[in-house]
This record gives sequence, C-alpha cells and structure tokens, in this order.
Amino acid sequence: MAVIDDPLLLPSLEERLAGSGCRAATGPDALLEAAAAEAELVMAAIVGCAGLKPVMAAIEAGRTIALANKESLVTAGGLMTAAAATSGSAILPVDSEHNAIFQCLAGNRLADVARLVLTASGGPFRTKTRAEMARMTPQQAIAHPNWSMGAKISVDSATMMNKGLELIEAHHLFGLPSERIDILVHPQSVVHSMVEYVDGSVLAQMGSPDMRIPIAYALAYPDRIDTRADQLDLGRVGSLTFEAPDVERFPALRLARQALEEGGAAPIVLNAANEEAVAAFLDGRIAFLDICQTVEEALHRTDAAQPRSIADVIDIDRAARALARDLMSELAA
Repeated sequence: MAVIDDPLLLPSLEERLAGSGCRAATGPDALLEAAAAEAELVMAAIVGCAGLKPVMAAIEAGRTIALANKESLVTAGGLMTAAAATSGSAILPVDSEHNAIFQCLAGNRLADVARLVLTASGGPFRTKTRAEMARMTPQQAIAHPNWSMGAKISVDSATMMNKGLELIEAHHLFGLPSERIDILVHPQSVVHSMVEYVDGSVLAQMGSPDMRIPIAYALAYPDRIDTRADQLDLGRVGSLTFEAPDVERFPALRLARQALEEGGAAPIVLNAANEEAVAAFLDGRIAFLDICQTVEEALHRTDAAQPRSIADVIDIDRAARALARDLMSELAA
C-alpha cells in the first residue's frame, strides 16, 4: 500500500503502480491504515507533528517502530510510552544519539545507569559569538560541518535546539529524569553518545558520521547488517575533543531542559514555536537570534496544562504556532 498526501497526484501514482500488486491511496485515514497495517517493522520518519497520529496508530496496533520522528516523543512522549506499555509495542530509536545509547544499554540493567550523555557537534556556529550569530544567514546556518541533513534540522543544529529536543526524547525513551541526562559538545561527531554506569564504567558508541549505521541497526535489530558506511579510522581522525555546552550562547539548551522539567504543554509549545520560528528564519522574515527569543516568549505566555490525548497535543500545537506567529509579527514591528 502506498499513500500519497496530495489527492491530485493519486491518479498518477495509481498509473505508475498498475500491475505491481501495490494499492495506492490518499488522505489521513489511509495514512493511519498504512501505519497500523500488519508489518515486521514500521519506520516512522514523517517530519514534525504531522507524524503524531500515524506513530500513535502504529503503537496502538502493537507494532515494532523504528522512530526517526523525534517530535512524536517530544510532544506526546508520556502518551506514547503509556500506549506502548499497554499494546506491547517496541520503540527502536533511529536518531544517532539515542540509537547509540540503545546500543550501549544492550545487556545491561537500566537500574545500573548513573547518567546518559548525549553528544553534540556544536553545529556550524560552535565558536561564534552572540554578536556574530546575530548576522548569520540561512545559508550559513544550514552548512553543517559533519552531517548532511535537511534545512530545518540543520538550523536546529545551529541553535542547538536539536540537542534540546533530543534531551526530551531521551527522557521518554529511557525513563531517566532531566538531572541524569547530560549534553557534551564533541566537534568530531565520532562518539555518538555515552552511558555512564554506577560503577564508574562509561560505554560509548563510536562510528563514522553516517546515518546508515543507526538506521541499519534499527532495521536489523537484534542482528547487524553491512551498511557500506566508511569504516572509522581513529588514526586518521587523530584526536577526539569534548567541551561543556555554553547555554548563554545557545539558550535553546536551557529552554528545552526547562520545558522538560516543567512538563505539561511546555514541550509541545517549545517544539511548535521552534518549528514556526525556524521556518520564518529560512524565509528571511526573522534573524537567527530571534528563533530562541520567540520560543522563550511563547513558553512564558503559555500555561502547562497536561494533554490527555493526541487531539489535545494537536490543539496545543496549533495554538502555540499561532502565538509564535503573533510574537514574530511583534518582533518585525
């Protein structure tokens, strides 16, 4: 079954699939049907909150899910993990950092974990001052030094909001509180994340910065398959460096941790306001530093009501987006 978003393109898809035995469909109901269909594995990779309903449909159907949509757990993590516990659904993380932690936890007890350490490249503006970042363009923000990614996630890397979202995701995936999840800047992107155990042992997962590696681990789990990815050559890399993140220059990290600890609607507002602000920045409507300013003000103006359903999450998301757009209009004025 192949589902397409645009109904006007459905006839073309049906024509291309003729004789293949694959049915074509369109619309949100068809998407939910596909997500919940009998399958060995569901790869959830729709960007943003558009992936919420299909991910929940797959969870409620008890499917094994390779999750590449971090917004699902950021905005509805409590709802989704509770639903997975009921249905028996298994969630396998595809994000490189969470996949690394998942690998480092293999064969160990979560009760023996002291803390998780998410590594961050620091993005293209790692060494820039706030004054320099104020002048950065979208083209400069999407020029990531290590990874080839889409425009939105590249800007999130430049603000380090991506690491803030991953902090919230890690909390829901692994069940540890904010104070036991740390972030460490590692410019080489060789150590993808680490797990520290109560005995002082630290396990790290390393590899070339190639998304085929975590994707393959999720696809083949619990086995491993050849990815054709470049082999890690530590002799050529030469040295690995680490530094603490600067939350003054990159306030997104502070805002994300604040949203996680506040709970309720806060992570939804964080994600929605950020998506709207990043889109505005890419369109040239706001400056780079306005992204986090918009998110912070949106969080300040929103209460922390607890969503009880995916419909609640979507309603809060919609309201937060409208608020963010209004805030950006105020900034422009």
